[in-house]
Amino acid sequence: MSDETTTERARPEAIKAVPVRRPGRWVALGVIAILTAMFVHLLVTNDRFRWSFIFLEYQDGKRGVMFTEPVLEGLRGTILLTVSSMAIGIGLGIVIAIMRLSSNRILSSVAFVYTWFFRAVPRLVLAVLFGNLNILWERIGFGLPFGTQIGKLFGLDGFDGQFYSIKASDLIAGFVAGMLALGLSEAAYMAEIVRAGIQSIDEGQSEAAVALGMSRGQVLRRIVLPQAMRVIVPPTGNEIIAMVKDTSLVAFVPVTFELWFQLQQVSARTFVVLPVIVAALIWYLILCTVLMVAQYFVERHFSKGYGAADKAKQRLRDIQVEQGGRITPTGEGT
Repeated sequence: MSDETTTERARPEAIKAVPVRRPGRWVALGVIAILTAMFVHLLVTNDRFRWSFIFLEYQDGKRGVMFTEPVLEGLRGTILLTVSSMAIGIGLGIVIAIMRLSSNRILSSVAFVYTWFFRAVPRLVLAVLFGNLNILWERIGFGLPFGTQIGKLFGLDGFDGQFYSIKASDLIAGFVAGMLALGLSEAAYMAEIVRAGIQSIDEGQSEAAVALGMSRGQVLRRIVLPQAMRVIVPPTGNEIIAMVKDTSLVAFVPVTFELWFQLQQVSARTFVVLPVIVAALIWYLILCTVLMVAQYFVERHFSKGYGAADKAKQRLRDIQVEQGGRITPTGEGT
C-alpha cells in the first residue's frame, strides 16, 4: 500500500490593484467649484438683491416683504388652496380611474373623455375660464331639472323648480373658481396615476380574493390599493409639489387670498420687482422642500418589503428552508 502524498498548490501572488484614473471628475469638480463661488459672490456682493428689503424692513416700520401680514396671509391661502385642490384631485381621480377600468363601456368612455379634456387644456386657461363661468348663469342652485321649462309648460311663469340657489358671481369666483380649476384638472392626472398603480397588481390576486367570497369593493380596498400605493405614492408626491407651484396661476382669476398675488401687490406699491420675485422664490423653495422631505418618508414607508435588503433577507430565508432550516458555514463538512 503506497503512502498518500498531498501537494499544496502555490498561492497566487497578491493582486496589485491600480485605481482607475478619472481626470474628468477633477475637471468637473473644479468647474462646479468655480461656478458655485461665482454664484455665492453674486448673492453677497450685488446690492440689487436688497436682502434687507426681503428679510428686515421693506418700508419704515414694516417687516421684510417675506414676513408682512398680507404675504403671510397669502402663504396660508396657497397652502389651503393646495390641500383643497389635491383633495378634490385625489378623490375624484380614484373614482375616474375605477370608471376607466370598468367593463361598462359608458363609464369607461365618460372617464376617457374627462381625462382627455382636462389633460389637454392648460391650467392657466382653465383658471381664467372658471373665473368667468358666472357669466353663463345668474344663479346656481339645487332643484328640479329643466324647472323653468316645466313651469312654462304648465303656465307658471315665475316657477324655476329650485329649492336653494345662490348668485353665480358669489359662488364661482375667486378662491372657489381657482380651487375647482386646479382640482378638476388634477383629477385627470391622478386618475392616470391610480389606473397605472391598479394595473401593476397581478390580476390573479383579485381573482383569488373574489373566489374567497370578497366583494369587488373589499378587493380594491384590502388587496389592490395597499399594494398599488408603492406605485401611486411617488408620482402623487410629485403632483402635490407641482400643485404648490401651480397655485400661482390663480392670480389671474384673480384669487387675492394667494401668495403670488400678494407679492405682486407689494411690487406694484413699491415699484420694486426683483427682490419681490426672490421673496416668492424663497417661499416656494421652502414649501416644496418640506414636501420633498415628507415624500421621502412616505415612499420609504410604502416601499417596505420591496427594497434590495429585504429581498436579500427573503432569499436567505428561502435558502435556509432548502437547507433544512440551517445554512452550513463555509469550511464545515460532515
